[in-house]
Formats: sequence, C-alpha cells, structure tokens
Amino acid sequence: MASTTSQGSEPRVAPASDGTAGVYGITTAAELAGMSVQALRLYERKGLLEPTRTAGGTRRYSDTDIARLRRIAILIDDGINLTGIARVLGLEADNADLHADNLGLRTRNTDLKNTNAALRASNTELEAHNTALRASGRTPGG
Repeated sequence: MASTTSQGSEPRVAPASDGTAGVYGITTAAELAGMSVQALRLYERKGLLEPTRTAGGTRRYSDTDIARLRRIAILIDDGINLTGIARVLGLEADNADLHADNLGLRTRNTDLKNTNAALRASNTELEAHNTALRASGRTPGG
C-alpha cells in the first residue's frame, strides 16, 4: 500500500525488503560492487560472504551482500589479504553485536533504576504508614 508525501504530490513506495533479501544475480551484483564475477565466487569459497540461493541453486545477492563486497574491496585496496579480511569482517561483526548488547543493557539498567526508585518511594510510604499506625496504638499488619 503506497502512501503519499507530506505535500500529497508523489506516492511513497515502501522498500522491497530490509536489504537482506537476495534479489541480484551474480553478474548484477558484481557490477554493483565494481568487481568481477570470479571475485564474488572466490570470496564465497573463502567464506567472506554467503549469498542466498534459489531452489535451483542460483546465487542471489542482497543489498547487505553488496555493501559487504564494497567493504572487502576497500580492505583489499588497503593491502589486507583475504585471511586478514575474514578476520577484520568477523571482528567488525562482533563489535556491532557487542554494541547492540551494550545498548540493550543500558536500557535495561535505566529500567531497573526507575523500578528501584519506584520501590523505594513505595517503601517510604509504607514506613510512614507503619509509623502512623504505631503512633495511634495499632500494630502494622495486625
């Protein structure tokens, strides 16, 4: 379902995927990445990327794969060999995972601090109520 822009002039089309769906054939992917078809096959053999495959076995590359291929090209231009590139890409993925985990932990920590503050406030109210009950001669909970 297409929506319109704020001016209402042109329809806005939702993206076809989140960038991870394999939509490009190997020739198109090679052109988009600026490298040869043989290079894509080599990088796959070396485990640097894993394109999806159709039921018939045809490789399909996603926008994420194209970005990864461009990153590989930059690392090659920097003089890093394929083994080093595999290590760099692995460390970059680990770093991204740790960053996401850290963000989640920070959010959880904030939630726990807020819950703790609410519990402390509730405890203060209960203590005040208990003190009032004792002062009136009644016992709390009794």
